[in-house]
Amino acid sequence: MSANHLALLPDRGVVSVSGEDSRDFLDNLITNDMAQLDAVPAIHTGLLTPQGKILFEFFVARHGDGYLLETARAGAGDLVKRLTLYRLRAKVALNDLSGSRIVVASWGGPAPSWPLATVYPDPRAEGLGYRAIMAPEMSMKLAAVDEGEAAFHRHRIALGVPEAGRDYALGDAFPHEAGFDRFAGVSFVKGCFVGQEVVARMQHKTVVRKRVVRIEGDAPLAKGSEVMAGDAVIGRVGSVDGTRALALVRLDRALEARRNGVSLVAGGTSIAVDSAALDVFAASEAARTMPSA
Repeated sequence: MSANHLALLPDRGVVSVSGEDSRDFLDNLITNDMAQLDAVPAIHTGLLTPQGKILFEFFVARHGDGYLLETARAGAGDLVKRLTLYRLRAKVALNDLSGSRIVVASWGGPAPSWPLATVYPDPRAEGLGYRAIMAPEMSMKLAAVDEGEAAFHRHRIALGVPEAGRDYALGDAFPHEAGFDRFAGVSFVKGCFVGQEVVARMQHKTVVRKRVVRIEGDAPLAKGSEVMAGDAVIGRVGSVDGTRALALVRLDRALEARRNGVSLVAGGTSIAVDSAALDVFAASEAARTMPSA
């Protein structure tokens, strides 16, 4: 049984976390709630700096009596090193398995059934499909139906789901800016985690003015282009699919431009920011400024 679409994701790596303390160890560190794994096979989450910025993003999937963390392949070794700093006396084993695992995305059909693979629905948004961690020899068997990672990213862009390193810089973005609050990447009801105070303050006491949102251009867009409102830089283009893209944008400035009839431009191309995102921001801003009864 296979999905309508399939793509190998060679830029994704895998870290294993095992041992009797592995669940509590991760729960004390990451943005999401490990208790969810009692009901679902995987969660999306991040490990932050104490100042609340995202150092690593990853999925946590149940695997035997431990967990597999699917993350950026280039940062898997650094993730192991960072987790090791927090291990102290916890009974946990950490291993970078990126050399002996591959990651596959499938979408548009039912859950794939592959022997010896760890398969889980992508929890970030309905419609993203499934992800699977499996042995590398499977890549030869899937080569004939592999549409390439660009196909998956086109699918992700259409759904407006950001990805670290493509739409926001690790070490420089807060979870809200990367959409963790809207794409099931953070829990606001569990106990403390690294950077939790900053994240809670942004959730309950501030209006988040900068976010990754969908944009549409009058012509093909270029990754890295500055988003301009008049002479002011208000954002930067990330993942691109022709005229569609994701961009990290100052929504307050984009909303001001819309209200004043000022055109937005990226790399010389006129663009429109997702109107639903601007409407949500406007409502949040109005709610924050509304006098209490």
